[in-house]
Amino acid sequence: MVDRLRNTTVETLPTDLAVFPLPGALLLPGGQMPLNIFEPRYLNMIEDALGRGRLIGMIQPFAEKDERQIPNSTALYEVGCIGRIIQFTEAGGGRYVITLQGVCRFRVAEELASIDGYRRIRPDCTPYLSDLEVETLASDDALEDRESLLAAMSRYFVLKGIEADIESIKDAPDGVLVTSLAMSCPFDPGEKQALLECANTLERGRLLTSMFEFAFHETGTPSCDVRQ
Repeated sequence: MVDRLRNTTVETLPTDLAVFPLPGALLLPGGQMPLNIFEPRYLNMIEDALGRGRLIGMIQPFAEKDERQIPNSTALYEVGCIGRIIQFTEAGGGRYVITLQGVCRFRVAEELASIDGYRRIRPDCTPYLSDLEVETLASDDALEDRESLLAAMSRYFVLKGIEADIESIKDAPDGVLVTSLAMSCPFDPGEKQALLECANTLERGRLLTSMFEFAFHETGTPSCDVRQ
């Protein structure tokens, strides 16, 4: 019996990769993203990926609001993130419900010929190989000013009407906290892309704090502490 390697390594990174262009969707290494797959070309993509290492690339297209209207000629951002399918369920109506776990970011080195309607690229993961070392976000404690981030986050949640268990969020390790906030908060696609391209948790935490504070000050609301 062959013991198959189920963790992606430098040696097992794909040389060609199916990509799912989805505006406003941010997958980060170590983070998890649920997806509801229903369009035929992406159903084909998932079926093929299940037989080829279970890897697909999440990437944002430029200036598109609805993935169902994205033609294959639409320009893509240069950087995306490889995700491994860690959960897969067949749902009603011919849909698949999957969960991706972020593995490693990539740059688009070249776009390849499409297969069965879905786009493919040659990924260059060289600038982001350190992403493979993120075995658990819980160990990635690297925030510069956690209290400022949490204070800005609390004001932002009030501003946006976001209901959340603040105490549970406050207890999260730095890596989990930053990744969860970056992936789940309703930032615009350009802001999501900037978060994706940050070098590490430290840099991403700084940017998150700035984005929270900018959104709050943009409304003209006086800055004050929000008690939770």
